[in-house]
Amino acid sequence: MKNYFFSILVLLCVSLRAQTYEIGVFAGGANNIGDVGRTNFILPSDIAYGGLFKWNKSKRYAWRASVIYGKFTADDSKSSMASRKQRGYVVNNSIFEASAGLEFNFVEYNLHKLGPAFTPYLYTGVTYFRYDYDYIDAGQQISLDQKDGSFAIPMVVGVKRRLNQFLIIGAEIGARYTFTDNLDASNPEKSNVNQQLDVDFGNIFSDDWYVFSGVTLTYTFGRKPCSDCFE
Repeated sequence: MKNYFFSILVLLCVSLRAQTYEIGVFAGGANNIGDVGRTNFILPSDIAYGGLFKWNKSKRYAWRASVIYGKFTADDSKSSMASRKQRGYVVNNSIFEASAGLEFNFVEYNLHKLGPAFTPYLYTGVTYFRYDYDYIDAGQQISLDQKDGSFAIPMVVGVKRRLNQFLIIGAEIGARYTFTDNLDASNPEKSNVNQQLDVDFGNIFSDDWYVFSGVTLTYTFGRKPCSDCFE
């Protein structure tokens, strides 16, 4: 009978394995990579902030969801390309994204053992975002007072460390490859504007990127993973 109850306990623990959750905030900066301004991969031009939630399914991976808002300024005068400096365009835009996917830890990351817990990680999934849909005419950004939406593929690399039993701090850099070429107002293909005016410019065969880089702080809660029940 004791063996029977022990077996039930083991099965219950396995079914509840790693039911550990995290909720927290992200704060940092945003920049774009497109047909206007600098082409630096990591060079925030404005703020980005948001919230995130993680469901740690094991010591190696976690399901993750987040919402982040960011702004960026693309300024040709700050570019290293002479042609852009001479052109002198300036574009401001904002992005609001919702993302969900999988976060993978490079080393086993146990949130329930005493002592330090540190690991690099990767995150990817699916992102949907909204942005200002504008165009450029005579060198000036013209607002259409409307938003457009598109999907993106997030490619995030980061590190995280447990501060104590409940708090985890991290730092990450996340590039998003988008499926639009108009974050910098260079290709308003969905508007009738480009049928009336010659407003397309830049490389129309390369979609835009945007990057969020910053720090995260999360609070952990939930059931102790069962892999630790018998350690």
